[in-house]
Amino acid sequence: MKVCTLDAALQGCKRPRHFKQILSQTIITGLISDPYAASRLINFSSHSTLVPFHYSLRIFNHLQNPNVFTWNTIMRAHFEFQNNPHQALSLYKLFLAKHARPDNYTYPILLQCCATRVSEFEGRELHAHVMRFGFDQDAYVRNTLINLYAVCGSMPSARQVFEESPVMDLVSWNTVLAGYVQAGDVEEAERLYRGMPERNTIASNSMIVLFGRKGCVEKARRIFDEVRGRDMDMVSWSAMVSCYEQNDMCEEALVLFVEMKASGVAVDEVVVVSVLSACSRMLNAEMGRSVHCLAAKVGVEDYVSLKNALIHLYSTCGEILDAQRIFDGGGVLLDLISWNSMISGYLRCGSIEDAEKLFYSMPEKDVVSWSAMISGYAQHEYFSEALALFQEMQLHGVRPDETALVSAISACTHLAALDLGKWIHAYISKNKLQVNIILSTTLINMYVKCGCVENALEIFYAMEEKGVSTWNAIILGLAMNGLVEESLSMFADMKKTRTLPNEITFMGVLGACRHMGLVDEGRHYFSSMIQEHKIEPNIKHYGCMVDLLGRAGLLKEAEELIESMPMAPDVATWGALLGACKKHHDNEMGERVGRKLIELQPDHDGFHVLLSNIYASKGNWDNVLEIREIMAQHGVVKTPGCSMIEANGIVHEFLAGDKTHPQISDIEHTLDVVAAKLKIEGYVPTTSEVSLDIDDEEKETALFRHSEKLAVAFGLVTIAPPTPIRVMKNLRICNDCHTVVKLISKAFDREIVVRDRHRFHHFKNGACSCMDFW
Repeated sequence: MKVCTLDAALQGCKRPRHFKQILSQTIITGLISDPYAASRLINFSSHSTLVPFHYSLRIFNHLQNPNVFTWNTIMRAHFEFQNNPHQALSLYKLFLAKHARPDNYTYPILLQCCATRVSEFEGRELHAHVMRFGFDQDAYVRNTLINLYAVCGSMPSARQVFEESPVMDLVSWNTVLAGYVQAGDVEEAERLYRGMPERNTIASNSMIVLFGRKGCVEKARRIFDEVRGRDMDMVSWSAMVSCYEQNDMCEEALVLFVEMKASGVAVDEVVVVSVLSACSRMLNAEMGRSVHCLAAKVGVEDYVSLKNALIHLYSTCGEILDAQRIFDGGGVLLDLISWNSMISGYLRCGSIEDAEKLFYSMPEKDVVSWSAMISGYAQHEYFSEALALFQEMQLHGVRPDETALVSAISACTHLAALDLGKWIHAYISKNKLQVNIILSTTLINMYVKCGCVENALEIFYAMEEKGVSTWNAIILGLAMNGLVEESLSMFADMKKTRTLPNEITFMGVLGACRHMGLVDEGRHYFSSMIQEHKIEPNIKHYGCMVDLLGRAGLLKEAEELIESMPMAPDVATWGALLGACKKHHDNEMGERVGRKLIELQPDHDGFHVLLSNIYASKGNWDNVLEIREIMAQHGVVKTPGCSMIEANGIVHEFLAGDKTHPQISDIEHTLDVVAAKLKIEGYVPTTSEVSLDIDDEEKETALFRHSEKLAVAFGLVTIAPPTPIRVMKNLRICNDCHTVVKLISKAFDREIVVRDRHRFHHFKNGACSCMDFW
């Protein structure tokens, strides 16, 4: 068998059996010993689907004297066809051990392997070999060296190789430019681009991509228009459309895409994905459908990235059935992003059960899958489920990302699950996870809303960079915990750092004034918000001022402020005035405001209850019954008092009059002990809190079974001192409960923290942080 015969035989080889026959002939005739013939054989087998790669390796390992072409072929096959750059580099060591001599094709293969592995150290070793073997003047070798250093982020080295090149061809210029683009170095990229002897389309497209990524839209458009005048390709259009989309200029992206189509330029899946993303941002399902039809028409519909973009589009626009059709029709083309997008889509549309089913049926999950589900639970107020899934995530050994941590901490905040929140904080510290402004602010928010101000301040002062949301969290938190002076002082510190306050900041500042009845200070801050900071007060700011004035007994001024508001007052603002009427026993105004509120929002239980309480305080039981009948007619059900307390890592929930808790006998015994001790302290129940026409003894019994009292009693049973007893209540704490908890803190020498609907009450030694003003 001769070499020419071998080439012809390999060219006609169509079956594995045929190849084995050819191989046998080369062995029998001894042609296998010829380096050139062996290289032809290896080149065919390593590139052919007829021959398994391990079979090619066996042939290679039996060759006595393979030439450099054969070595290059087998190294390239490891890299390009087997996706195994490590093995290619290992083979090079064997190559050197055999005293084989490389050629100018050897090092580009190996340098590409290092670039794929982002291994600068191995690349530098190969660079030394390039110098030693005299290939440092070869343009192809130098260009792959430039690419290696650029990929590894070592642009000074890439630039040095470029500057020292005897010949700088277009590939050299484009490669070093691509390095600056990857590094996001706009200044150097611009300087290099302007200095190019010939600016080709590839370089221009790279600059459009860079400018788009860095928000330099005008510069990107200038280059796009320059290219348009000479040689523009589909990538140029695609890059400019993507630039607009990335920078939230979605209308411009769609206009340019229409222009692209009108110019007769072919579209690919890349530009279609950018356009679909723009449609998603604009919630333009109609345009998205048109683009979907175009994708099907030009034959790019089956790309998985495009399917994912369609799922995102339809689910974002509320067209969940269309998203589901895309997902169900995806088959084997779907990837993890597809599953995650569909789960996020279900959650976005509130289909929690569908999201759960899909999540638990996933063939594999990544951190995004877990985070999407945990975040979805938290956003839809399934806080217990969010924490349960977060703990399940830990059991599966999945390292949580920022989204999962923020969602889990938020769930802890809503459930007052302080122990678990502290555990998550410790987990972040122990695993040295990156803590940014969002995560730090979420931790601060959790601590202040669990009454742990010291922990919150520790995080706050440790932060190198603070956003306005961070300042807002600490200002609101200090005020909520009764530290009004510290809250207002923190606002002053915020202004010193030149951080501009926003609407939320002033809600915190006005809230601080409201909590302590600082009317003059509240008026000052309300005025400065408008005059100094040019912030137009919204309805919540007015509501806060009405509440502040009302709590201070300035009911007439509060009502006048409501009448002067530039917008129609909402029910919450009127509700604040109604609450103030009850507090200050202005039954006439209270009845008038209460009747008005029931007309405005007949399904609001709180207003009915407040008006009912006003009538009850006057002994007008007929009016109380009338209000209850109105509630029944409208199907209004009073929100039951509910209090939560965490003990030994478990959150326990109590309703008013609850008898279902497993430890109810211990709780009731403790309540009896509490009642006996409080009588000694001179406690007299505030039976006016009970708006029922029953005798005083029954009223006392009803009072003593309020949810916060049950929770505190449970805390006395299960939480050993000196650990504070922490209770969270869904409604405002009543006068009687406030008095009782104060006395318990003194009689049992316990620190008790109660977070009600509006603020924190820190009880200690018979006193409360609110100073009885709430």
